[in-house]
Amino acid sequence: MQVGIGVPNTLHGADRQLLLTWAERADDGPFTSLGVFDRLRYHGLDPLATLSTCAAVTEDVELATSIVAGPLRRDAMLAKKAATVDVVSDGRLTLGLALGARRDDYEAVDADFERRGREFDEQLSRLRDYWEGDDVGPDPVQDGGPTILVGGESDHTYRRVGRFADGYVHGGGPPRAFGRQAERAHATWAECGRPGDPELWGHGYFALGGEDAAERGREYLLDYYEFTGPFAERIADGLLTTPQEVMQFVRGYEEKGCDELLLFPTVADEEQFDLLVDVVGDEWDGNGGERDERGGGGVRDGKQHSSERGGGS
Repeated sequence: MQVGIGVPNTLHGADRQLLLTWAERADDGPFTSLGVFDRLRYHGLDPLATLSTCAAVTEDVELATSIVAGPLRRDAMLAKKAATVDVVSDGRLTLGLALGARRDDYEAVDADFERRGREFDEQLSRLRDYWEGDDVGPDPVQDGGPTILVGGESDHTYRRVGRFADGYVHGGGPPRAFGRQAERAHATWAECGRPGDPELWGHGYFALGGEDAAERGREYLLDYYEFTGPFAERIADGLLTTPQEVMQFVRGYEEKGCDELLLFPTVADEEQFDLLVDVVGDEWDGNGGERDERGGGGVRDGKQHSSERGGGS
């Protein structure tokens, strides 16, 4: 399993300098990917625009959306923006997509919240047609377009993974929850006759450095997930606030078969990057296991294209 780090694109106080520094430092390892969130009616930065910025100051680290709410965007425009990020990053985009559960985001763009599932299916069926056709440019660097991951937990989610995607991205939670959903993704993948295995991504939240950071991180999660009602408390209770909790979480996801685990900051402070490096950089080599005596960063040697994985629609 490899470990990535989230970009603080939805955090208060995340300015231009912090984002650029964060991305530049991530490119040096030990992290293998940079991830972003998507929320329309919130103060956060646009996810794909943020990744384009990150692409301009990095060379190796993978860039991932975890996730973008697909039905909030016109199909052709989403295809074009994703292809643009793939071009400016030289083929480093992984496009995680899901429905998005926030009704107010759909209201903001006059989209039909109740029809979002059907529209998402249609969107997924069209994306590679745009990338492989001539109507909408640019041509992505990756054969067949960026890697597509689908998130969610309904039966429809896993059918979408099997029919349209290259893998599954989990919405967060303890390793045992990830393990259950990963099993369902594998089962549906096989039922759809797909070769090999789906890519499996997960994510968690961290706030290291003491009680003040932990409290700030908790406040952010309660605010960001306020729409879930009492469930927001459960999300906040899962915040990783000590090195021991981080490594237990990482090892747990690795044991459950995760391929890439994104750890998202909940405090907009460069010190959070340093503190996570101290934990992950000391004990995890970013190339599928705990660090050995050789050390080294976790940057990938190269990204496997969808045509090599047998992915696509």
